[in-house]
Amino acid sequence: MTVTNIVQIVWSLAAVGLIVLVLLHSPKGDGIGAIGGQAQLFSSTKSAENTLNRITWALTVIFLGLTVVLSAGWLPK
Repeated sequence: MTVTNIVQIVWSLAAVGLIVLVLLHSPKGDGIGAIGGQAQLFSSTKSAENTLNRITWALTVIFLGLTVVLSAGWLPK
């Protein structure tokens, strides 16, 4: 397994994670709380929304960074 393959796997996982997290966001700010009641992991809906935002932004940075690396051909094949 080459470095390029590993980066492509991480890139794919980041893409799937972004899709899932964007779908979890609620347009009215309900976030995870709208799916099956209040989430047990979070103390409040605002906390859940903040956590979703942070994770979404982190995955966005990872996805875009790996997109640049893969498209530029900076990794050995």
